[in-house]
Amino acid sequence: MNQLSLIWKTKDLRKKILFVLFLLLITRFIAHVPIPGVDPAILANALQGSAFLSLLDVFSGGGLANFSIAMLGVGPYITASIIMQLMTIIVPRLTEMQKEGGEAGRAKINQYTRWLTIPLAALQGYSTIRILQSSQGGSAAAFFADFSQFQWFMTILAIIAGTMLVMWIGELITEYGIGNGLSLIIFAGIVAQLPQSASGILQLNSQQDLPRLMAYVLVGLLVVAGVVLVTEAQRNIPISYARSGRSGAAVGSVNTHLPLRLNMAGVIPIIFAISVLLFPALIAQFFVNAKSVMVAEYANKVITLFNSQGYFYGISYFLMVVLFTYFYTAIVFNPDEVAENVQKNGGFIPGLRPGKQTADYLYRVLNRITLPGSVFLGLIALLPFILQKATGVTALSFGGTSLLIVVAVVIETIKQIQAQMTMHDYESL
Repeated sequence: MNQLSLIWKTKDLRKKILFVLFLLLITRFIAHVPIPGVDPAILANALQGSAFLSLLDVFSGGGLANFSIAMLGVGPYITASIIMQLMTIIVPRLTEMQKEGGEAGRAKINQYTRWLTIPLAALQGYSTIRILQSSQGGSAAAFFADFSQFQWFMTILAIIAGTMLVMWIGELITEYGIGNGLSLIIFAGIVAQLPQSASGILQLNSQQDLPRLMAYVLVGLLVVAGVVLVTEAQRNIPISYARSGRSGAAVGSVNTHLPLRLNMAGVIPIIFAISVLLFPALIAQFFVNAKSVMVAEYANKVITLFNSQGYFYGISYFLMVVLFTYFYTAIVFNPDEVAENVQKNGGFIPGLRPGKQTADYLYRVLNRITLPGSVFLGLIALLPFILQKATGVTALSFGGTSLLIVVAVVIETIKQIQAQMTMHDYESL
């Protein structure tokens, strides 16, 4: 309570927190603004009969269930970010722009990402409607089958507008608020659905399943503890800096450490992996009703393969999370740059030469600690799938992935608030 009191008394921090809450409230309002001419009630059966659509609905914060203008959430923007980050590795011009262009280069890449979000929003919006059109919901399929060209145009336009609006709010939160805007928007959507998810799991399971449900809750609490432990875990690399006297000669050293977090990537690998795994099924929906029987069969096989309840999906999900953990860690932490900065400031790791030897050591340590961190993320992502296969209890949509995102976002936000408090204390001194 003392900490909350201090936060509230700090004017700048109070303004930022209220600003973030206001913007998150706007995103929840947008998630309930339906696309004109569409009755959200007709989608109820389609969503209940598809685990794939239910997963999409979780990460859109309920926007899909309401068939709102924000039915895709920040999904297209995340997909565009993945594509652009891959392109900066493949395309030399973009690589040079990111490394040598400084802030202006990064701003240009961010602008390219925003432009790429527009066609991806149109593609994913059209694909999602086609999934609803081919669903077993009956009323949904019949409704979308009668869509005119003008209705298609207005619907896709509304989806693009809603996606860009949510993306803009996310960037505003990141720039002026506290924490990562995209993560906070996903966090708000998941938390908003928690009461509905809890009610649904109680209705689906009888009183005889109560012990297993209690075990499920217990596992959830253990997962929260594990997520906190792994998120806070770090390997401290000892570093010594030469201390010079008045004449400029070295008269001693100052010992400190470089913290390497076990999970530097946070929840980004989970979000990236889901975005990538949803994409094949979205594309396959275009060819489900193809005139060629072979093409239609292949499309149905792709959709079946990427069903969130299947073993292929589970294995692919795990491998994608591990892969993206290494990928994103390599983006956020560059051992060569760290070694160079340490050397420039007169520092060294005891027993190692500054420069290349230090960078090689950091690479080796980073690869070793990233492996258990990535495996942990992968197992947490598969937790609902594993529990459902082991116990037979229908898993909550608020599963391991959602739990990981919520806990990690809360920890990250608390740290940023504490950093702001510390900075304010220094300024007052």
